[in-house]
Amino acid sequence: MTITLKVSENTKQKMIEYFEDKKRPKTPQYAVFQADEADTVVTLYESGKAVFQGISADIDANMWSEVEKHLNPTKKLEVNNSEDKKKEKKIDKINPQIYNSNSIGSDEVGTGDYFGPIVVTATYVSKENIPFLEELGVKDSKKLTDEKIIEIVPKLIKVIPYESIILSNKEYNLKYSSDINMNKIKSIMHNKVLSILKNKINNYDYIVVDEFAKPYVYFNYLKDSNNVVKNITFMTKAEDKCLSVACASIISRYIFLHEFDKLGKNIDMVLVKGASDKVDEVGIEIVKKYGFDKLNEIAKLNFKNTNKIKEIYEKDC
Repeated sequence: MTITLKVSENTKQKMIEYFEDKKRPKTPQYAVFQADEADTVVTLYESGKAVFQGISADIDANMWSEVEKHLNPTKKLEVNNSEDKKKEKKIDKINPQIYNSNSIGSDEVGTGDYFGPIVVTATYVSKENIPFLEELGVKDSKKLTDEKIIEIVPKLIKVIPYESIILSNKEYNLKYSSDINMNKIKSIMHNKVLSILKNKINNYDYIVVDEFAKPYVYFNYLKDSNNVVKNITFMTKAEDKCLSVACASIISRYIFLHEFDKLGKNIDMVLVKGASDKVDEVGIEIVKKYGFDKLNEIAKLNFKNTNKIKEIYEKDC
């Protein structure tokens, strides 16, 4: 159970005094302290946000809400209970044992974009860093704007250990064949970053991967690989349920955006993300300017966009 409470400066000082002898030696970024109160972990942030996590979180949060009411009787109290009705459906889908664990998670970005590389990242999130990530607003990269991702990732990577792999378009086009499809490429990349990070981290409870293929299919893709990581928990929409996967998603997106911009600057054109008709229009302009072979360096040639670009270009010529 996680409950957040917005407290005044007066209550902050009371909490600092009360938890003086209960503080943990390490303090999360942007926090005043993190302390243990029986079965509850209490984190007080500089912003005045107090986060209570644990079996007795509601009891401890209620105690401090009463203190807040006593010290500031006219102030409207802001309480966010993660188990209230507004979030009930979401909570039902989240396994708190995994969410609140020390976890390694991986996710990828770029597989649905005609232009740009594929980026796969694995991250490690400890229990102690969960409040920091929640305060930072970490969630699935698809639910954050690119501007927000660019803002928070530099703060994120100072705290969260991670490993990333970038597969360029040229490398992708060399690897892709009837025997090696997109999911096999992804499986190999996921296994590689997980293997590297797993060897650096000793204290983890779960390894979580967003399920893009059934487990038996995933491991079949890896039958010829070395150092296969096997103790994996596969979850659909894992980026919503596990913070290490969410971090992996965000960092992958950050790297993808950087590489995507570089590709555009190298050809002095503004590329378009995704695989829409607008992408085809940009592809035609690239072919007109640099020739068809240029697509091999900046696009995934197995996408249907390639044939569309070729057909429209040949008609125009």
